[in-house]
Amino acid sequence: MRDHGERYLSRVYSPDEVADAGPADHPDASRLAARFAAKEATLKVLRAHELAIPLSTIEVVRTAWGGVEIQLTGAAADRAAEERLTSFAVSITHEEGFAAAVVLAEEHADR
Repeated sequence: MRDHGERYLSRVYSPDEVADAGPADHPDASRLAARFAAKEATLKVLRAHELAIPLSTIEVVRTAWGGVEIQLTGAAADRAAEERLTSFAVSITHEEGFAAAVVLAEEHADR
């Protein structure tokens, strides 16, 4: 963030993700790092290692009860449909300079 600032933030995060990280002039880097980890974990669930899926098409959305959910748009949503993945679940954590995330998705089985 220090080197690329607004350009980096707008390329990777939605306006709501940045707003949820605190004041615009000094967002909490650990909150953004946890969201970045969730985006990376989502790419792995999507089996997108050889695809160019923009991180901005994966959004970590805060729920009314204070948790977070994954919302996909564009290329990420298209890939989820191709892989028949539904019902994404995410857990994120951040503390003392470390961030981590786990993402799970159900695969819809055709009968």
